[in-house]
Amino acid sequence: MATPFSQQVLKPSNAAKRLGVYLPATPPEFQEKGVTRAELEELEKNPPEWLTELRRNGPHPRPVVAGRLGVSIAGLARGGITEPLTTEQIDELRADPPAWLEHERTVAATVREEEERLAARAAAEREKAARKSAKRD
Repeated sequence: MATPFSQQVLKPSNAAKRLGVYLPATPPEFQEKGVTRAELEELEKNPPEWLTELRRNGPHPRPVVAGRLGVSIAGLARGGITEPLTTEQIDELRADPPAWLEHERTVAATVREEEERLAARAAAEREKAARKSAKRD
């Protein structure tokens, strides 16, 4: 028998990832049992104090840290950041960025520019193909 979508249970690690929080910093009851999709939706709509506090102050998982610093997760690793950081630690890095952070931000910007260029080129090719197809009809 199929389970309704809203009643499907996510593992705590997946729920934490969806919420953008570091699992070991969550309350034990969150870490020990699964969360249904309906419960996850409720946590997102009406976050409890612990979730609000974690999102505000951390510790934050690597994807969140990378996003706040404007670098990739791989860039964090190249910079020696392998552990979760708090908001305070992230703010300190932003206030006085080390050389590796400046370099990784440049790399990330270059990658974004190239992705945008390729996306624009692909869109132009699709448009050209659509015009060519329309002429044949």
